[in-house]
Amino acid sequence: MDKMRRVAVLGATGLVGREIIRILEQRNYPISKLIPLASPRSAGKKILFKGEEITVESVSEESFKSTDIALFSAGGSTSKKWAHVAVDSGAVVIDNSSAWRMDPNVPLVVPEVNSMDVAKHNGIIANPNCSTIQAVVALWPLHKEAGLKYVNISTYQSVAGTGIKAIEILKKESEAVLGEKDVINEGVYPHQIAFNLLPHIGTFDDDGISDEEWKMVNESRKIMHLPELRVSGITVRVPIFRCHGESVTAQFEKELAPQRAKDVLSIAAGVVVLDDCKNALYPMPITGAGEDAVYVGRIRKDTGLDNAISMWVVSDNLRKGAALNAVQIAELL
Repeated sequence: MDKMRRVAVLGATGLVGREIIRILEQRNYPISKLIPLASPRSAGKKILFKGEEITVESVSEESFKSTDIALFSAGGSTSKKWAHVAVDSGAVVIDNSSAWRMDPNVPLVVPEVNSMDVAKHNGIIANPNCSTIQAVVALWPLHKEAGLKYVNISTYQSVAGTGIKAIEILKKESEAVLGEKDVINEGVYPHQIAFNLLPHIGTFDDDGISDEEWKMVNESRKIMHLPELRVSGITVRVPIFRCHGESVTAQFEKELAPQRAKDVLSIAAGVVVLDDCKNALYPMPITGAGEDAVYVGRIRKDTGLDNAISMWVVSDNLRKGAALNAVQIAELL
């Protein structure tokens, strides 16, 4: 029988924190006690777990005593403040922020790709960026088949990636536009998101490359242990509530026929192939929302590069892109 564990969830009232708790219950993770944690302003709220209402506690120095696993989803600065407190208390931290991802002493893990890296942890394991996770789940089996050489990724990222406030903003702005009223910018995004596209996720460096785009580059290399892999692309926020889409072009050392790519992906862990264009079958955000899989379709020979495949990749950014991946890491532990 699995050992029962005491599990803390920091950021328990946020979108990802709530999804983590839901997935722990759905997958019947062996928990003797769940400890939901949040900032003082969210303390006292109730969350439901296995039919029981549990009160959210304010995170403190004492929160992680006798805790086995601490699942963090409360932002980088919060993680920097509390991760070592949790580790010093005996917990293994699985962190969903960007705080530790590129730390050479912290494994960055997608279980379908590099589960073996979990064993290298020193108390902290990093959960990758949502867009990176779904990309590498699709790319890894193709790399093993033909040797990945170059990847170009354009992302179409839902507002759920920004948080609860962004979902509320999209609703408000959509209602305003449809009601022919003025849209009031409340500061979540630099521009209106309703009925718009924002090629702007994170801050830009002096070369005009955004934080999110660099995450795709650096995290992909680290997860797949391909430090020389060439990665490029653009990250775009789109006016949908949940689930990210990605247009992916991958070039390989060896020739890879589209049908062979479909065959490889159809048996790959965590992947579902939906690819019958003549019958309008391909992944969409409404396909992936609320689901665990990474969906792949529109698999075809690229029209501009040799030995290259283009494909369309969709996955729920709150589940596989965040909460589910973190829980899968906990299961590996």
